[in-house]
Amino acid sequence: MSDNLSTVAKAGFAYFASFGVDAPLVLQTLEAALSKGGDYADLFFQHRIVHRLTLEDGEVNRAYAGVEVGVGVRVLKGDQTGYAYTEDLTPDAMRRAAQTAAAVADGPSRARPQSFSIGKHHALYPLKTPWESVRTEQKLPLLQRLNKDAFAKDPRIKKVNVSFVDEAGAVFFVDSDGKVAFDEQPMTLLSLSCVAEQDGQREQNGYNTAARDGIEFFTGDRMDRMVKEAVERTTILFEATQPPAGEMPVVLAAGSSGILLHEAIGHGMEADFNRKGTSIYADKINKAIAQPFVSIVDDGTQKHARGAVNVDDEGNEVQKTVLVDKGVLATYLHDRISAKHYKVAPTGSGRRESFRHSPLPRMRSTYMENGPHHKDEIVKSVKKGIYCHNFSNGQVQIGAGDFTFYVKNGYMIEDGKLTRPVKDVNIIGNGPKVLEQIDMVADDLTIDEGGWTCGKDGQSVPVSQGMPTVRVKALTVGGRGQ
Repeated sequence: MSDNLSTVAKAGFAYFASFGVDAPLVLQTLEAALSKGGDYADLFFQHRIVHRLTLEDGEVNRAYAGVEVGVGVRVLKGDQTGYAYTEDLTPDAMRRAAQTAAAVADGPSRARPQSFSIGKHHALYPLKTPWESVRTEQKLPLLQRLNKDAFAKDPRIKKVNVSFVDEAGAVFFVDSDGKVAFDEQPMTLLSLSCVAEQDGQREQNGYNTAARDGIEFFTGDRMDRMVKEAVERTTILFEATQPPAGEMPVVLAAGSSGILLHEAIGHGMEADFNRKGTSIYADKINKAIAQPFVSIVDDGTQKHARGAVNVDDEGNEVQKTVLVDKGVLATYLHDRISAKHYKVAPTGSGRRESFRHSPLPRMRSTYMENGPHHKDEIVKSVKKGIYCHNFSNGQVQIGAGDFTFYVKNGYMIEDGKLTRPVKDVNIIGNGPKVLEQIDMVADDLTIDEGGWTCGKDGQSVPVSQGMPTVRVKALTVGGRGQ
């Protein structure tokens, strides 16, 4: 393993050598960062190339390519953080950035590292074909196929929009302890949106899929599933009505219902909110917060998942972190700062949007593990309620966990059966209370393949999420119909 890790370190210096970055420059910059007596400093180099294509009305109407490169310098002094970044990787620019970050401290300088060590590193997203070698003419048939197949699927489809994104690049991390980490990070996202018309009524919906993978990710089966889901989710809206309003049982479908778990519950388990006392879970470690059959995990190690990372943005080993273990809150998601505060090891959850941002404790792939029930059993247990299948957006008060979510696709449950489709449904509740009210969990865990992005403190990072089918004993449903 050590030979492999040595290769990782050499690859990091080799990759960024083309931008003028070498070991002496890194050490000089760390020395400047520690010049005011900071307790710790790190450098986060990043290079990213992004391509976007959009097809509308059968024609490519937008094409975009972007390149960014830079380094962020962080200095820690006690509980204080100094941060600066530069897109100029010359020695003078990097020294000035380091001196700016160093200003958080005021004391004698500290020694720079004398040698480099390598942290543990996964290999979760190997590519058959790197995105740098994929030409535009190889991507266009994917967009054209989705466009053609969506129109052919249903004559009511009147407009199709397809967008494609691929990313390539790398991050390189070095800190004042001498720890080095390097990761080449691919990403791709393909999105299909449809507009359908029937008897003068128009409806819109869609489907997307994403992964840390190459062009081989887009198999025929996956493309067929995209068309099927996008068209069916759109056309069923013609039959859908709004449900009756009020408090009732809600069944969350396996897969994309993980958005509710992520937003209303997961953020409250990020350690910075708990360290500051703003999360309702701040005093709940080792306490029961759910039924014994409820376990919640945040996992950065799922192969090719959008939320997977070989190493976090602080150079720490990424792991599968059990947050709720059989109903008991076991731990939080930790970065370096919160781990030191709580006197525990980091969970590999320090993430940042780019070199322009300081890392924070963030989710990666958050899901609930399988429970003892079955989907059919759960549906049959509900006399009158809502089955939520597809969420489009929501609002959450992080900390307290109060939320409202908009359900784009769902069904009424009447006498234990899925009956008429519903749409435009708001569900309102409180994340911790919902966790307490989950009284049935099925054995059909599904990790959603969509292109989910998590926002926090002005930063966006790619994430994955999932759920088995779950019953919440009671939630407030906003609707108009009777």
